[in-house]
Amino acid sequence: MTVLQDQITLLLKGAPDHATALQLALSLVLARFQSETGTIHTLDHEAQCLHLAAQIGLPPAMLEVVKTIPVGKGIAGEVIARGGPVTICNLQTDASGVAKPGARQTGVGGALCVPLRQGETIIGTIGVGTARAHEYSPEQTTSLEQIGQWIGECIAQWPPAH
Repeated sequence: MTVLQDQITLLLKGAPDHATALQLALSLVLARFQSETGTIHTLDHEAQCLHLAAQIGLPPAMLEVVKTIPVGKGIAGEVIARGGPVTICNLQTDASGVAKPGARQTGVGGALCVPLRQGETIIGTIGVGTARAHEYSPEQTTSLEQIGQWIGECIAQWPPAH
């Protein structure tokens, strides 16, 4: 994991273009989890919504849907509301009500989403998804939570966007 942490930290601390840096970091995470899709959202505490900061593998029709997500809505919004991970074995057949009907358009089977944190403060989410049904193990969840901590600590150092 240290190699991945070093790669992510180097990318996020050294890149003047934050959007590209997040995109590259997300691609490293997807390779680690053998996943085809992923998102990184940042949290607007005041507006209580998440803003899409990076994505890989989402169909174009979904981009508008996941661009802004209210806290408590959808998988990423539920992560913020719960303050912890949300995992779904098969998004296509999930009946929990966490995933919204439009989420099936992604073609994702297994999905895992965790908070990005700066210390104990949640500042966003990172999610990964596979095309196949997949139940994420507690070890995989812990691993993505660690990655969420690294990414959160790095982006918390960035100057505010104008």
